[in-house]
Amino acid sequence: MEQLAEAQRGTEERLTRLESVVEQLAEAQRRTEERLEQLAEAQRGTEESLKRLTVQVGRLSDTVGFGLEDVARVMAPGWFERHLGITVEGELEPVTLSYGGVEVEVNLYGEGRASDGREVVLVGECKSRIYSAEVKSFVRELSTVRKALQEKEIVPFMFGFMVHPSADKEAEQHNIIVLAPYRSRK
Repeated sequence: MEQLAEAQRGTEERLTRLESVVEQLAEAQRRTEERLEQLAEAQRGTEESLKRLTVQVGRLSDTVGFGLEDVARVMAPGWFERHLGITVEGELEPVTLSYGGVEVEVNLYGEGRASDGREVVLVGECKSRIYSAEVKSFVRELSTVRKALQEKEIVPFMFGFMVHPSADKEAEQHNIIVLAPYRSRK
């Protein structure tokens, strides 16, 4: 009987220690769940802040893009008049041209007259930074523009704040005029 009672006491001590460990584990689990909830709340706040930041960056990008187009609208007609003898009739405006179901958005479109009386169409693309990749992309768009405008003589140009030398080389190969107040040098 004594051995049985001793075994019972040992079992009760182990059970008491086990209950204590289970209580500690339960407390640790509760603290972990609280921390996870705090982290989830912080994550929700971060995601909300990121959404607001994304919207603000989008608005800034639109503002810079429109600002660049506005600068080009003012600068390009004078440049064409002085350097190529082309008088722009009216404003350079954004238009969408289409041919065969393919649409192309043109940043700057305007009709003009060369000094020898020829009618020309000015087709411009604005990019804040122009590298050869941007010129190649514009060349692809010009393919659709040429089809949409059929027989009209097109004067393609690009306008940007900064033009990389690789863009100048690419543009020259495709007879595209590149205008910019700043140019990157090697």
